[in-house]
Amino acid sequence: MKSKNKLLTIMLIILVCITLLGVVALLIITQLNKTDKDAAPTIDQIVESSIDIPEITTNLAGNKFIRLSLKVQADSPKAAEELTKRDFQIKNIIITELSEMTPQDLDGKQGKTAFQSSIKAKINELMDTGEVQQVYITSYIIQ
Repeated sequence: MKSKNKLLTIMLIILVCITLLGVVALLIITQLNKTDKDAAPTIDQIVESSIDIPEITTNLAGNKFIRLSLKVQADSPKAAEELTKRDFQIKNIIITELSEMTPQDLDGKQGKTAFQSSIKAKINELMDTGEVQQVYITSYIIQ
């Protein structure tokens, strides 16, 4: 009787050890295979998933004109392809937004940031694949 209990105890201990080793191995494998989705993209990835909006000259609300160029960064190269196809819609959004703005609306960092956020939100409404991550002003002149 004692030898059966001893054998049963040893078997249970071995079974628990094997189970623990399996759980530890599983945790290690999942940690090693995990990709860091929140890692900041490299500059090459940003360029690959961005498009340039060539210089646009249009009137602002009032008697002033603005000349600006933009770079629109998407979250993937596939989304950048879609942006390229939608360039006429993007230009329309930019011109429409600017026509409602005064030079004072674009003053300072806060004005430019608000403009960029507005353009980003309106372009994202159009997108089927991916989304716009950032809108950069690459040149800017008000006359």
